[in-house]
Amino acid sequence: MEQKKALIGMSGGVDSSVAAFLMARRGFSCMGVTMRLYDRDTADTDISDARSVARRLGFSHRVMDFREEFDRMVISRFVSGYEAGLTPNPCIVCNRCMKFGLLLDRAKELGCEWVVSGHYARIRQSENTGRYLLYRAADPAKDQTYFLANLGQAQLSHIQFPLGDLSKEQVRLLAAENGFVNARKRDSQDICFIPDGDYGAFLRRYTGRDYPCGDYLDLSGRVVGRHQGAVNYTLGQRKGLGIALGAPVYVCRKDMQANTVTVGPNEVLFSRGLRAGDWNWYPFPALTEPIQVTAKTRHSRQEAEATVIPLEDGGAEVLFREPQRAITPGQAVVLYQGDLVVGGGTITEALA
Repeated sequence: MEQKKALIGMSGGVDSSVAAFLMARRGFSCMGVTMRLYDRDTADTDISDARSVARRLGFSHRVMDFREEFDRMVISRFVSGYEAGLTPNPCIVCNRCMKFGLLLDRAKELGCEWVVSGHYARIRQSENTGRYLLYRAADPAKDQTYFLANLGQAQLSHIQFPLGDLSKEQVRLLAAENGFVNARKRDSQDICFIPDGDYGAFLRRYTGRDYPCGDYLDLSGRVVGRHQGAVNYTLGQRKGLGIALGAPVYVCRKDMQANTVTVGPNEVLFSRGLRAGDWNWYPFPALTEPIQVTAKTRHSRQEAEATVIPLEDGGAEVLFREPQRAITPGQAVVLYQGDLVVGGGTITEALA
């Protein structure tokens, strides 16, 4: 019987390395691939670490250069979104278009049935409907379903997440037991192509443009100071505003055309709900009636009880039981019922 072939996306980190080990132990014929997505100093180190693990496990490793596609599909979208006043999430786009888009296409060309990664999530196929369902990881502290909720049925049917039932501690222990060079390697943080987290500096470098200073406004429209370029601020931000108004103020609105940033008290940031589009549903092809869910509007935020209601244009409205803070257009909203991911969409507006 011919072995099933799996293409392992190997970033050079411990998670993808242990995912590769688990697939090899299950009897799959594995091939390791590191995607070169952009230029950075540590890329060669990551490639070396991935190649070392692949060699130790006895399968081949190659590098695929996707820098042009990553720039077009992920970075340029991120930049244009920020310049339009949105707060986009490039990791979600990267997962859908790159790691489980272009890489999945390459896997099929190479005769591999599966693409495998070190993400913490679980996939199951429904016995009743045959649909592929996405579930939270067993380790809630590492769960990454928020970043994966835009993967469609055709993608999930060819993806495996071997770490879904493991804790991070178990993963590092497996790496150490197998002598992997990256067993204690630090996890990557923030957006990979902006490792210092300075979005404004990145935008200036990438575009070659200078984003001019403009007016801070209070809620009545009165000028209360000068900001350093509207792209440098996000909804709900308090630190780094550089103004003192006698009480704490936060970014409440941005007008990119007028180049103004409106600030106000924290209570102004709370919304009763949101509208979102570009939905991807898991238990059913489309939402046809209101259902009860919990909803997460940021990866780091605890989800809140809500009702999701279908709209005629294919979008949906999410109404929260309790008002939520700083709901931000461009970010993802992901809906859950227990550990099941019901669906994910892109926030288009907050409802006052």
